[in-house]
Amino acid sequence: ARPAPVAARPRGAAGPLPAELIRSANLGGRVGYVVADARTGQVLEAIGGDLAMPPASTMKIITSLYALEHLGADHRFATRLVATGPLRGSRIDGDLVLAGGGDPVLSTDALGDMAAALRRAGVGGASGRFLVWGGALPFLPAIDRSQPEWLGYNPAVSGLNLNFNRVNFVWKRSGHDYALAMDARDRRFAPPVYSARIRAVERERPVYDRAERGGVEEWTVARRALGSGGSRWLPVRRPDLYAGDVFQTLARAEGVPLPAPQPIAALPGGTVLVDHRSEPLRPVLRDMMRYSTNMTAEAVGMAASTRLGAASHLGSARAMSDWISRAAGLSGARLVDHSGLGAASRLSAADMVQVLVRLGPQAGLRGLMKPVVLKDAGGGRAAGALPKVDAKTGTLNFVSALAGYASLPGGRELAFAIFTADVARRDAVAPGERERPAGSDAWVRRSRALQQQLVAHWAAVHAG
Repeated sequence: ARPAPVAARPRGAAGPLPAELIRSANLGGRVGYVVADARTGQVLEAIGGDLAMPPASTMKIITSLYALEHLGADHRFATRLVATGPLRGSRIDGDLVLAGGGDPVLSTDALGDMAAALRRAGVGGASGRFLVWGGALPFLPAIDRSQPEWLGYNPAVSGLNLNFNRVNFVWKRSGHDYALAMDARDRRFAPPVYSARIRAVERERPVYDRAERGGVEEWTVARRALGSGGSRWLPVRRPDLYAGDVFQTLARAEGVPLPAPQPIAALPGGTVLVDHRSEPLRPVLRDMMRYSTNMTAEAVGMAASTRLGAASHLGSARAMSDWISRAAGLSGARLVDHSGLGAASRLSAADMVQVLVRLGPQAGLRGLMKPVVLKDAGGGRAAGALPKVDAKTGTLNFVSALAGYASLPGGRELAFAIFTADVARRDAVAPGERERPAGSDAWVRRSRALQQQLVAHWAAVHAG
């Protein structure tokens, strides 16, 4: 049964009612929330709980459950170096293939370790080509095509990913000009990148622009936006070539010279020389939830969907939407991706709470969530007996959400979801202003303050 639109104030409870808090937040658009007893599922309060709204990054709650169900908590993603011919002396008589397995957390340091392992295996080169294969997952050139080209949280996704498919752009003033560089820095290695280049140009807007020429990503940046120096992660649109480029440099440093990487559509047979495995899925998901990594969400979601036969990103999102609807008994979920970056997804607060109550406990979902500290009006830690809150946030322009669990001082466990969105205002933002549109930061701050006030209200009202 759907929740009734009520907000309770039992006798003796102090403070404004939720409806008053919502009015004071002055968000415009829509606000929907549901709070329920996490053990029984009984709805305790709801306002606008049936409103279908963008879930933003709270979508990663559903993606985590989906991946755990279809891949398993102990699943590890494999990245392999495969020789298509025998080793004759120290040379492969054939091609060397860097074969991705959809690992969303493959790093430069991991590639450095693979290069060292290749050398230890006695390989000093190959007579044939150096090939890269990213076909383990459907290729996605950008998670959300409506987002500005230069946003690092909106990269490509493929079966061969590196550094969350971002390249590090570094600039420093040098006399009257700038020294610009692209690298793939990690904790131990920081190789230069040749598959992406950048130069400064004289223009006002856009700050960044990109084109692809001959497999190289050519970036330009507005000179007047650079200041004295700094760095920024830019998205990668050809992650297979990026990973191959970085591996080629690292292998050369190990004494294994390789030709330039070439992408292939089909993985050839051969001998596995090096087999790198990611951490198990559960810690990968924990980091994804903590840092809200969109690329990780899309990769693990599509990896799960390949088990069900999905062959495209949209098909993968539909497969997850169908699964969560069946598993949690939802009727109105409409999901267009796995990360929540696409604003066309729709989910109600009531549906999210149903997911939290019905599927969360058996999957250990709360252990993947980040603790949320309640704050007072001045931004400091709130006083008094506070609930222990573990939740997932979600933020887009003029969209903010919070969903998770709260343990009250008296021992009661709550499951809740708060969705806020001014979709009309979001849709009115010009494409070139979507990185930080005027008014959005202040709007999101008011929404987050409202979320904190609502959780504090529930703790006071429902502790008994």
